[in-house]
Amino acid sequence: MANNQAKKGVVIDYDAIANQESFKALVRRKNSFLWSITAIFLLAYMMLPILTSYTEILHQKAFGEITWVWIYSAGLFIMTWGLCHLYVAKANSFDKEAKAIIAEYENGGGRL
Repeated sequence: MANNQAKKGVVIDYDAIANQESFKALVRRKNSFLWSITAIFLLAYMMLPILTSYTEILHQKAFGEITWVWIYSAGLFIMTWGLCHLYVAKANSFDKEAKAIIAEYENGGGRL
């Protein structure tokens, strides 16, 4: 069953777009990126309680009275902002690819 939507007199068959190889490749790249970035974030985030609860590594002084726990925690904030910026940049590139896929469909590339 096709999902159709009329837009400016053009009927878009979303099932046909979903069956395009270019769309499938985009979905694979997007999912790969999202799962990777999620794994990196969760691993770094979950290491803080593990390292503080079960080891003494982060309890050592780094600078004066500041321990490595504070540096690691600050690093998590920096990492979060960095991953957000990376995500926005990648999302913009995915949007450009999606527009190209729609243009391919409109030019007859995705119709059966």
